[in-house]
Amino acid sequence: MPKNSTNLLADAIKQRVLAVQEFTFLGLRAIANLWRPPIYWHDMMAQMDIIGVGSLPITLLTGFFTGAVLALQMANTLTTFGQIRLTGELVALSLVRELGPTLTSLMVAGRCASGIASELGSMLVSEQIDAMRALGTDPVKKLVTPRLVATVLMLPLLTIVSDFVGLGGGYCVAYFIIRLNPVEYWTTAYQALKFADVFQGLLKPFVFAFIVALVGCYFGLNTRGGTQGVGRSTTQAMVTASVLILTANFFLTRILLGAF
Repeated sequence: MPKNSTNLLADAIKQRVLAVQEFTFLGLRAIANLWRPPIYWHDMMAQMDIIGVGSLPITLLTGFFTGAVLALQMANTLTTFGQIRLTGELVALSLVRELGPTLTSLMVAGRCASGIASELGSMLVSEQIDAMRALGTDPVKKLVTPRLVATVLMLPLLTIVSDFVGLGGGYCVAYFIIRLNPVEYWTTAYQALKFADVFQGLLKPFVFAFIVALVGCYFGLNTRGGTQGVGRSTTQAMVTASVLILTANFFLTRILLGAF
């Protein structure tokens, strides 16, 4: 390999390692700031409204139609084996274990990680963050910690709403299209869920919330190149958060399946 190519490869590896290091330090600083005054309660509440309430419509739509499609697909397969009554069980397990947490997190990542990166990137380009430092305000504590706390609190709640609405979507299909008994659908869905399933479905959103918030803040605070850099940071934040969510989902599933 030519020397120039070797140097370019080494520089690229160093940049990736440095990015991981900076990302880790950003997360640790944001968490450490939780116990240091002042605590920006107003900013946290505002971010909860933006991230939680603002993401509710897309979460409801995603959950409902995911459950409806699952019921259609499962019923089509189960009819072959004469087990159409298990539609509720399969919809509940699929939603609570995997599709609810993962799809909800991906939707929130597409909406909020990119939004956070765009907002912080614009503040950095317009030198508002430099003004904060000049006034003695820690930008990580003022900007990153409230967004991290809001995402960690809101994403699990959005996942619960998505799971419930998804079960409702599956019920609509089961009742109006498949003509399945409503009592049978809800009974099999309820009885199918065990503690391990619910625990797995609620643990994942907490991990995904850290990814969404920190990735958005990291790319926003590392924006370079003016207004064009803001656009790049927005795209990179959305893509990186989505890839990390899918990757983390695989490893979390593997660990939790082994644990239970």
